[in-house]
Amino acid sequence: MVSASDRGKSAARTSVWLDQRAPSRSRRSESPAGLDRDRITGATVRLLDAEGLAKFSMRRLAAELDVTAMSLYWYVDTKDDLLELALDSVYAEITPPSEDQEWPDRLREAARSYRELLVRHIWISPLAGTFLNIGPNSMLFSYAVQDIVRATGLPLERQTGALAAVFQFVYGFGTIEGHFTARCAATGLSQDAYHQQAMGAIRSLPHLRKIVDSSEDLMAARGGDTVEEMRERDFVFALDLLIAGIEAMRDRPRPDTGRGGAPARDNGDASGSAGGGGARRGDRTARQ
Repeated sequence: MVSASDRGKSAARTSVWLDQRAPSRSRRSESPAGLDRDRITGATVRLLDAEGLAKFSMRRLAAELDVTAMSLYWYVDTKDDLLELALDSVYAEITPPSEDQEWPDRLREAARSYRELLVRHIWISPLAGTFLNIGPNSMLFSYAVQDIVRATGLPLERQTGALAAVFQFVYGFGTIEGHFTARCAATGLSQDAYHQQAMGAIRSLPHLRKIVDSSEDLMAARGGDTVEEMRERDFVFALDLLIAGIEAMRDRPRPDTGRGGAPARDNGDASGSAGGGGARRGDRTARQ
């Protein structure tokens, strides 16, 4: 068994997917009947969905499976191993977009699937930033989105920036949506009822009412009769903006390169300012 402290001594031991050791014969022979890693992982996902990451423990999982906590360690070395297995297992819920579609449609489909996953399993957000995400299902999703960005026609050095722009946006959007949905469910209110109560409380405070009143025209212009409709309009338009930005950067002439392959600078060109270059300039160059 690998302890958490031993694993921490080497960056190469920070993932359950990098430890390919099979359980010993004695551990297999002594394991409870009907228990295996897949069953444990499935129960972990269900427990995380029902009770959240903060309440999850090996003891709680063992009680759910009606086994002892120690018996779980026949299949995993640490709780982190189990959380990493659970994280990768839910990525199997994402169906890669059909390759027969144009890349913007494939990108929209992948982004929506990822958003829906984050909303269904709100515990994914912190874990996705904790582990390496190199399990088989996570890697399949990575390959799918890499294929999509290659099809955009962007220069190779700008493709990772495009991926970051789209999927970090979706990560943030889906994380907030998931937690808001869970918050509403915890109060026993619909999303619309919760929103109305929250806005009523805000308007009752003079220093906050001014801010809300000043944005009423903006909210009215957005449209939508429900919170879900308003959120959907925002998501669709934001994703359209990102796709338009990718198309604009793809069609933008690439600058001449100076010594060392860096873009040649022109003192009269704002795009040559320090810190510019590649996808990092996407928000500024798209406006030029």
